[in-house]
Amino acid sequence: MPGAPLIATTGHLLDVRDLSVRFKLQDNTVQAVDGVSFHVDRGETLAIVGESGSGKSVSARAIMRLLPRTALIGKETRIHFDGQRIDMASERQMLSIRGDKIAMIFQEPMSSLNPIYKIGSQIAETLMLHQRLTKKQALARSLDLLKQVHIPEPEARLEQFPHQLSGGQRQRVMIAMAIANEPDLLIADEPTTALDVTVQAEILKLIAQLQASYNMGVVLITHDLTIVEKVSDRVAVMRLGKLVESNGTEELFRHPQHPYTQRLLASEPKGTPQPLQADAATVLDVDKLCVAYTLNWGGLFSRQTRQLVAVNDISLDIRQGETLGVVGESGSGKTTLGKAVLRLIHNDSGRILFHGERLDDKDKAEMRPFRTRIQVVFQDPFASLNPRLSVRELIEEGLIVNGIGTGSRDRLVRVRRALSDVGLDPNVLNRYPHEFSGGQRQRIAIARALALEPEFIVLDEPTSALDLSVQAQIIDLLRDLQVRYGLTYLFISHDLKVVRALCHRVAVMSAGQVVETGETAQVMDAPVHDYTRRLIRAALEVDA
Repeated sequence: MPGAPLIATTGHLLDVRDLSVRFKLQDNTVQAVDGVSFHVDRGETLAIVGESGSGKSVSARAIMRLLPRTALIGKETRIHFDGQRIDMASERQMLSIRGDKIAMIFQEPMSSLNPIYKIGSQIAETLMLHQRLTKKQALARSLDLLKQVHIPEPEARLEQFPHQLSGGQRQRVMIAMAIANEPDLLIADEPTTALDVTVQAEILKLIAQLQASYNMGVVLITHDLTIVEKVSDRVAVMRLGKLVESNGTEELFRHPQHPYTQRLLASEPKGTPQPLQADAATVLDVDKLCVAYTLNWGGLFSRQTRQLVAVNDISLDIRQGETLGVVGESGSGKTTLGKAVLRLIHNDSGRILFHGERLDDKDKAEMRPFRTRIQVVFQDPFASLNPRLSVRELIEEGLIVNGIGTGSRDRLVRVRRALSDVGLDPNVLNRYPHEFSGGQRQRIAIARALALEPEFIVLDEPTSALDLSVQAQIIDLLRDLQVRYGLTYLFISHDLKVVRALCHRVAVMSAGQVVETGETAQVMDAPVHDYTRRLIRAALEVDA
């Protein structure tokens, strides 16, 4: 009811009662959230956990009134914030609340940041709107905020566009924007998904400091139970749109009541990779690889440039059937290394050998025969899968481009086999990416790579956006596929628990260099380098 007065009440900072959200489709409706109630007090952190599709993010967006027009809110729903009812507030009233009184950190920073505006302008916008600062004042404050969230070269970042930052750096920009106006309530939807463990610890500590300084309430939506156990006061567990259990954090972890909660707590990555054959041949050999970028910032008459060496003199090798894990902080050069190995970017010096044959001196046409043998699975399957193509078209596209298959019928057989290999029903051929959960989309991305029958796959953070139970399934799947087809993996990740479960060896990167490498168990249990020790400590002790 537009323009309805905000109805006064008392009690909690945020009080959500009987929240129900349905989505209207062409021929039916889908119940996304069903009668959920929870509250948050000032200075308190409530963690909402559950599998992908459980209704966590929909609940958060309902509070912010950011649901699409197809969403139908239940008549019994009541949402009160700071003594006022906001589920009936007008859009104009909500504009004064969003970003000022209630701020939200979204899960996917690349889709939340405007690609055509510089980072500094995007942070300054919210400051100018809510605090009435001048552009100059807002930019100065934006620089302070970037320093607060520990972005390297903050002066240069102000002048850059979102695509020029790493995934972790973009997430830190989103956090800077969210805390800019010192909100009373911060809704953080997977705020550390794209961050490495050391920055994750810093960001969570920063949020905790702001929470203490401003008596801020926090709703934390996450699939990382290590974070939940360390930073939350209470936990709400959701499944299939319903709230199945809610309790104090310590009590819930010690005595989970609902079978689903028990299963969720038991879903930590487990197992170890299959032992390598003693005579396994070397598949990839990287020798003294260097990749450098030029950073530009400043105005027309104060232009400044700086050379950034993203990958600095790296040498490593991977044997057939082996998984080499590459870990390190955001901006350490992990993804740049992966892209250079894939020949998606050019290296400045060094050599890349695949089965003894040099790749780094080959042009686009000469690389064509290697594209089927070397594949990649990216971090965000929703961004890497074309939303306009069906599952069949997505997987078949690579077969057509590379001339694989004797005809349409043969390609269809290959597509069905790839889907079956990753544990998906081959009958989903005519569905589109948006019709699947995050875990299912990642399986489709793996099937697309697998259909080309590669020997070597670069996996860039393939499990970071997935909840724990789905993460465990993907790890088991990758391990099974590796044994079945003799695949070799370069596994880029910031999740050391996943690396321990999947990788034979690990290379630790810092500032573009490999500072330590060795057998996974050896590096994890007895790290030699100070940086590795800090990385492992941060992974296991979020509040360290």
